[in-house]
Amino acid sequence: MTVRPILELRARIRRGLRDVFERRGFVEVDTPVLSREVLPEAHIDPIPVFLDGDDRPRFLQASPEALMKRLLARDAGPIYQLAESFRAGERGRQHDVEFCLLEWYEPGSTLDDAAGLLAAICTATLGSHGIDRMTCRDAFTSHAGVDPLAASTAEMESAVARHGVAMPVPAVGASVADRWDRAFESLLAEVVQPHLGRGRPTMLVDWPASQAAFARLDPRHPGVARRFELFVEGVELANGWEEDPSRETLAARIAAANGTRAAERRDVLPVPERLLDAHGGTMPEGVGAALGFDRLVMLAAGADSIAAVRCFSGEA
Repeated sequence: MTVRPILELRARIRRGLRDVFERRGFVEVDTPVLSREVLPEAHIDPIPVFLDGDDRPRFLQASPEALMKRLLARDAGPIYQLAESFRAGERGRQHDVEFCLLEWYEPGSTLDDAAGLLAAICTATLGSHGIDRMTCRDAFTSHAGVDPLAASTAEMESAVARHGVAMPVPAVGASVADRWDRAFESLLAEVVQPHLGRGRPTMLVDWPASQAAFARLDPRHPGVARRFELFVEGVELANGWEEDPSRETLAARIAAANGTRAAERRDVLPVPERLLDAHGGTMPEGVGAALGFDRLVMLAAGADSIAAVRCFSGEA
């Protein structure tokens, strides 16, 4: 079987993406794949690498986020990158241990600006026109029968049971808040997501504060995070948010992520001190986002697996 059509499709989509970003004044950057620091997240496991007899690991980066943000703090301006990324234990139709991420940061922008950029990306690569915006409240109420901005943990878990969703068994000592998050994530993945982006891309906005990741909270509605995810034909294609540039907020969320990891008996990750140091007076506000390049190519090809549009897998 010839690989030429796959190579040409991937190259065409890369060209389309570069054109979209460069027309908007972004600069393409590159950052190290291997770094001493990693951004701790509750449910993403980076891959440690020991070199030259070191007793401290370096990490294959799960995304270029931490390193790109250090560029932002040095007045990089709008930047984007197509980055090889690595996550342990991720294999499936739309996942692999190694994959390509398109990641970008636009200082001074908002979710409204991000919506325009996402629409341009989808037009250039998928031929769609415009995007729909839907709140988490509307999506969950319509498809899961529960309001995530008002429901208790018991109500969220009842909705999980009502829809017959298999949810991971909570870790011993898991907090009520952790159980709520697990229920939310299970309902999103199994019940809500399959309905999103049908016919036209959907930007899901106004997320519960506990799902903020590193997004800022809406000053008018503190229970809502200025985060989004983009769905196309039921596939999660991108996620991002209006960044919170505060060192204190970042430190607190890293500590919370490591707390969840500890409760689940997974490795606690080192605190990225250089990233924290970058979150000072020079770290700009704006939007940061990541898009799964392999998933984008999969959608453009009308395939149902990223394996269909890659020449190598994580078993290469």
